[in-house]
Amino acid sequence: MKTGFFWDERCFWHSGGNYALTVPVAGLVQPQEGGFPDSPETKRRLKNLIDVTGLGAELDQRSGAPATWEDLARIHPESYLKKFKELSDATGGELGRRTPFSAGGFEIAQQSAGLAKAALLSVLGGQHKNAYALSRPPGHHCLPDYPNGFCLLANIAIAIEAAQAQDLAERVAVVDWDVHHGNGTEAIYYDRDDVLTISLHQERNYPMDTGDAEDRGVGDGAGFNMNIPLPPGGGHVLYLDAMERLVRPALDQFQPDVIIVACGFDAGAVDPLSRMLATADTFRQMTAMMMDAAADLCDDKLLLVHEGGYSEVYVPFCGHAVLEELSGSDIHAEDPLAETFALRQPSEMLQRMHARFIDDLEALFF
Repeated sequence: MKTGFFWDERCFWHSGGNYALTVPVAGLVQPQEGGFPDSPETKRRLKNLIDVTGLGAELDQRSGAPATWEDLARIHPESYLKKFKELSDATGGELGRRTPFSAGGFEIAQQSAGLAKAALLSVLGGQHKNAYALSRPPGHHCLPDYPNGFCLLANIAIAIEAAQAQDLAERVAVVDWDVHHGNGTEAIYYDRDDVLTISLHQERNYPMDTGDAEDRGVGDGAGFNMNIPLPPGGGHVLYLDAMERLVRPALDQFQPDVIIVACGFDAGAVDPLSRMLATADTFRQMTAMMMDAAADLCDDKLLLVHEGGYSEVYVPFCGHAVLEELSGSDIHAEDPLAETFALRQPSEMLQRMHARFIDDLEALFF
């Protein structure tokens, strides 16, 4: 079986508003060339790169049907969906915080969620050994009734609920390595024990008031939410250490039927919205770790759903590295910044400090 690669041209057509980076243009804030950071170019250039290198020919590329109203309503209240659709049918607008959309934005968000759903069902149904969904707009910040952080619908949660409604999976693990806290996914599953949510994120980046390590879930969900807030500048070694010592043991304890990765590339070393110094090889090795976990725990069932990542130059190389690993391809896109980023990694002294930080989290969680 091939790796599934789910994408749709319409997702590249999602359009943000009149922003300068993450600040609305008004008063003393001047308009900015390029404007809103959630540009389609990061995703389009990833798609272009896999086609140019030939990797795309080794993947099973397909689209998926848009998520249905029933799919969305398992997560989002009717009042939110109706308001979103109403604005979308008119001229577009903004419902939450940093979530602008143009006319037709509702249907594009449905398509984005539909890619995640189709990819998950294909993995659970055995059509693909693993899969990648190039979803846009992203979803991991979206609360049931409040979109924020560029996220308009909770793509991964919508996919999970669709799969569970068809009795295709009971226990689902979500590992979120987007650099920003996965507050939406956390909130949806905070009181449930059938979905384990793990978020590795830069501490106090976005949102600044969520993502504490002490937030472990409530009620039936107590102990089934794990936040790993990483210090800025942590880099390659810290990510791999956290994955090995914190994420993998949690997955081993939970024994999921499928692993879903909220795959943001905004921890990359030149991303404008983070300071984490991860490299394309960081994402490659984390993918290998998740493949090993999926092989040991859930018959290789693994899905990666695209979230953030805002460097138009670097995101394609991070994504290509992930897809190389997922598919087992010999086609390689050399990281043009690998030598530079190797020199920028934390010193040995800082790495020892970071190791002690992981020690503290390990004691808290286990």
